[in-house]
Amino acid sequence: MMDDPIVEEVRKHRQAHAAKYNNDLKAICEALKMREQQSSRKVVNRAPRLLLKKAS
Repeated sequence: MMDDPIVEEVRKHRQAHAAKYNNDLKAICEALKMREQQSSRKVVNRAPRLLLKKAS
């Protein structure tokens, strides 16, 4: 497998972020939601879409 420096950098940052919250997924999600609320950016929630089957 080829080493990709960009992928390695993303993994390093992801691991550091998870370690900050003791690898607790609930704590990570809560922190991300808090950050989302504090952001001035608009948050868009889209409803799920029904996938239609193609006519044969």
